[in-house]
Amino acid sequence: MGNRQTRSRSSIESLRLAIDCMPIATREAMLEGLARTERIIVGAYVDGQGGICPMLAAHRSGGRTDFISFAKTWDRFTKANGRSRRATERELRILIAHLEDSLEQSNGMELDRAIAEHRQLILRGRRRRRRLPDQADPSGPILARRLRRVTRGRGRAQDRPVMATGRAPAEALPRA
Repeated sequence: MGNRQTRSRSSIESLRLAIDCMPIATREAMLEGLARTERIIVGAYVDGQGGICPMLAAHRSGGRTDFISFAKTWDRFTKANGRSRRATERELRILIAHLEDSLEQSNGMELDRAIAEHRQLILRGRRRRRRLPDQADPSGPILARRLRRVTRGRGRAQDRPVMATGRAPAEALPRA
């Protein structure tokens, strides 16, 4: 196997990895955008002739994700080398095939779903905290949570709780 085939295979594998890392909604939007757009390009975001890159096609179809690693991988796969040109039919067929396969292989454990579920749990927790009853607000004296070292006699230190007023409660004082 020659070096050219190895490099080609690794660029296809990198493209597939970049596709698999995109949120499902972005992959679906990219497929839709590729089907609706006549001129898909490589090497640039847009060109002066109405061509757009696959990420912009996805963006225009509702996939509001900025996924720069896909764009870089796409350009590396197509060997754009900083020059903008129209994507070949072969490049588009490979991209579409990988997008479709990636969507078929998705198992429901994608990062975007996990993030959405996590955000819902956080919101539920915030709503519960807001509904604290009025009994949660204490009435009466509040004892400080830290202990103050009090020296008595010849340098002997004792720990005792201190009230917010700075005085110890009567029951906490040592008996003589």
